[in-house]
Amino acid sequence: MAESLKLNKKEAGVDAFTLTDISKKLVNCIDVDMMYKLSPSSRLKCLHQLLKKIIESEKIIIGKENISYLLKQIYEELFEYGPISDLMRNEKITEVMINSWNDIYIETGGYIRKTCAVFNSMQHLRNTVEKIISPLGLRLDESIPYADARLADGSRINVVIPPVAVNSMVVTIRKFNRDLLTAGDLLKCGSINEKIAEFIKSCVKNRLNIIVSGASSTGKTTFLNVISNYIPDSERIITVEDTVELALNAKHVICLESRQANLEGRGEITLRDLIKNSLRMRPDRIIVGEIRGVEAIDVLQAMNTGHEGSMTTIHANSPYDLVSRLETMLLMSASNLTPASAKRIIMSSIDMVIHLERNEEGTRRLAFISEIVKKNGCNDRDTAIIIRDIFRTGFKDNKTEFVFTGNMPAFSEKINWRKKDFTD
Repeated sequence: MAESLKLNKKEAGVDAFTLTDISKKLVNCIDVDMMYKLSPSSRLKCLHQLLKKIIESEKIIIGKENISYLLKQIYEELFEYGPISDLMRNEKITEVMINSWNDIYIETGGYIRKTCAVFNSMQHLRNTVEKIISPLGLRLDESIPYADARLADGSRINVVIPPVAVNSMVVTIRKFNRDLLTAGDLLKCGSINEKIAEFIKSCVKNRLNIIVSGASSTGKTTFLNVISNYIPDSERIITVEDTVELALNAKHVICLESRQANLEGRGEITLRDLIKNSLRMRPDRIIVGEIRGVEAIDVLQAMNTGHEGSMTTIHANSPYDLVSRLETMLLMSASNLTPASAKRIIMSSIDMVIHLERNEEGTRRLAFISEIVKKNGCNDRDTAIIIRDIFRTGFKDNKTEFVFTGNMPAFSEKINWRKKDFTD
């Protein structure tokens, strides 16, 4: 605490005692475990009373504004995130990136910029991080130089320390979005139009298997949340994630989250374990937050074995790259798979790909809606896949528009759409 609360006398407005001196006395007076059981307002009230007693007993001359300043600093160090507490409370900030104790960046509205916030030292940063992750059962040392976890508010924290992070401890916090977007919000910001929204709604309601793809920070999870609102309330949905980020607005949702190994290296529960278990939980649909590795085969097999309408996301720069990534994941997951059999699994499992992009201004938008089909004239031994775009983003009068390519999807009958529905 003393290391965390070093300010000079001018900043603290104190003549006889520095902020560190006062904070030491205050910390010695309180039971932190007991304080955690109180509401935030009760904690502040209790801290304020104790702080006033210390100031009166030590006969410190200090104004009301400086008392409030001291109280805020001490409260944030004890119960929040120290110097980045204001950043964590700001709902416009979507990401907090700490490259070092004195080098902190944030993302707002798709833009990344440096902030004035700093920690007092590298030890101060380390103490703050350990205070955050210790209640989660995690530790950081040379044997375990990184950690990834979900905070109480749903935000996701990732920490990397030397020797993996060469120069300094690096902390990345992706904040949980409390204001869930709807299709109406995407319409207002121009990410989709009414025709696209109606098309996707029809695809979801008619149980097409959908993959949402895109590069990092293109809004894949957000988009998956939005389109999940089209799932009928009568269906039982099971979500599977490494770190819970999905917040489906549905009545019958079961959420499963993977678990890292404990300090003894035991107790790990992988995405693959959870997907296999979810098949025994009578799901109508399975939604996987993101597939990155060998769990891909379990997701795709679930899609074509009675769990139609399942959805997931994947990192890819284009729908074409998505197929290559999936094929690699499938080949990694089973030694007896051949490239041809991997492609057959992809074709039989995935009905539609929704690809998202992020432009130079930071705006996220839908770029392609595509389907995966078998190339004409290919036999089973020499399977070739082609990506056929149904809608793509175009520009007219410097405005984004969504253009129907003229390719009628193979699933058009399943969703009861005819050519005039695409072109109207």
